[in-house]
Amino acid sequence: MNRDRGFSYVELMIAIVLGGLLMVGMDGIFATLAGAWRETRVTANRHEAARLALDDMRRAVAAAPRLVVPLADDPATAFDESLRSETVGGGGTALLAVALDPGIDRDGDGFADTDNDKDGRIDEDWPADANGDGGNGILGLDDDGDGTADIPPSAVRDDDESGNAGAAHNDEDALNGIDDDGDGGIDEDSGADMNGDGAPGVAGVDDDADGAVDEGAAADDDEDGTSDEDWLDTVVFYLAGSTLVRRTPVPWDTNASGTVTGADYVESVLAEDVTFFSVQRVGASATPLVRIVLRLGGTSGDPVEVAVSVRVGSAP
Repeated sequence: MNRDRGFSYVELMIAIVLGGLLMVGMDGIFATLAGAWRETRVTANRHEAARLALDDMRRAVAAAPRLVVPLADDPATAFDESLRSETVGGGGTALLAVALDPGIDRDGDGFADTDNDKDGRIDEDWPADANGDGGNGILGLDDDGDGTADIPPSAVRDDDESGNAGAAHNDEDALNGIDDDGDGGIDEDSGADMNGDGAPGVAGVDDDADGAVDEGAAADDDEDGTSDEDWLDTVVFYLAGSTLVRRTPVPWDTNASGTVTGADYVESVLAEDVTFFSVQRVGASATPLVRIVLRLGGTSGDPVEVAVSVRVGSAP
């Protein structure tokens, strides 16, 4: 019997057809596996981006001498100032603002960037517009979460945006550890005389140790002969559409005004495809606990959510 006759034509055709069908099936499997791998990579990259952005905010809060926004909840308003959340496409006014880390020296001149007058001390002589940026609160942003920003522009002394142009809302909460205006917050809207005692620096005290007491103007909080020259440098995190942006004050003239003020800053993108951003203040003091939630999504991959709780000024 001849066992070496090979395949018949019909058998060969059947083998080819079956092989083709197998290859088609394998192509489908490979395509499915490749698609699943791409989705996994997209999700992993998204998670990494979310973690990096959250860690940037965590470090800024931990290194900050004080929290600027969110404000403490004001019982007299219909909204909660202490919770700032925003769902992209669904509304909200998420915002996080903290005082700049006093250890940063971007221009390498040997003085902290937040030491505006380069006297070795930081944030010791605020103007009535505490940030020195020409805005009502933080320039161009909604400090109290009521849906308006810098309104009216002339009332730049209303640092917590607690009212309109009325003088009663300007400089009504001095830096004295007391809730002077009864809005639930402490020390969030001081005047040029920061502690509101009517004297340069602390009344009856030789603030600059030069042998003289209460010399100069009441607005000269550090008694150095110049008023309002060391403002509150503020780092801000906010959403522009679905993009999380960081605004950082810098000690050089970015807006070509000819002088360096609180309106000089740089902005950088921390994360794209943000779908939800939330910041909650727990406590009324200047150094409370802050709860941050960040969610990223997109057309492919799974959405990811990261969160952290950190106390202001907790960095060693």
